[in-house]
Amino acid sequence: MTTWRDLTRTDDPMTDAHRTRLMAAGVDPERLEAVDWRRVDGALPSWWNDLDNALYTAPGARLPDHVVQALTTFYFRDALIVVGSPMDHLTSLLLGGDEATVFLDERVVLTAGEVYCGPGSSIVLHGPLVATRSPVVDARNGGRVVAAGDQLWAAGVYIATDDMHRLEDATTGERLNPFGATIRLGHHVWLCRESVVSGHVDIGDHVCVGLRAVVRGQKVPAHVVIAGSPGRVVREGTTWSFEDTP
Repeated sequence: MTTWRDLTRTDDPMTDAHRTRLMAAGVDPERLEAVDWRRVDGALPSWWNDLDNALYTAPGARLPDHVVQALTTFYFRDALIVVGSPMDHLTSLLLGGDEATVFLDERVVLTAGEVYCGPGSSIVLHGPLVATRSPVVDARNGGRVVAAGDQLWAAGVYIATDDMHRLEDATTGERLNPFGATIRLGHHVWLCRESVVSGHVDIGDHVCVGLRAVVRGQKVPAHVVIAGSPGRVVREGTTWSFEDTP
């Protein structure tokens, strides 16, 4: 079984094709230029390179051994994974198929986090981002999750483009729940404990999503507090601070 110790950060820089792909997924071009991203190779399974998969890291970044082992267990093709931080406390990073794209920037902390990226889907998390405990980030069916920097996610946050199963009208057969949705979180967003973000969602800058709120299929303006299930704006003209001051 492959472990992180079996891998080596090479001198190979990120290719132009991979940079273009990351920008198309929503990565800020400045983050690609600001960091010395280098390809990782070593004792990977033979199929990893044969099927055009790529893993890049920033200096000092790494994945836990159990995450590396899971990543190299099942075949997939043309995956692109970029890791900018020491992800020592990441519980899982799973790719569900071909052409998955995952970008975890510098200063991204996903404590006991679970990340799943399905075929043709993408997850882009810019730093700084701190998830205090057990976040779940799930993109599938060609869906996208893009988070700008300066994020605070409390325990139990759940972010998913899709519901994993089809809900349909029994008469017409029309699908009723999201499929391949896009989720965008603006700059300086606070997701409070056990909040849920799913379906097509666009959350503006300086937003606070309250305790156990459900934001689903909504566009949320900047500088508001949203609460409840379904989520609704309960206060406008707000921002928030990491400091717990009077």
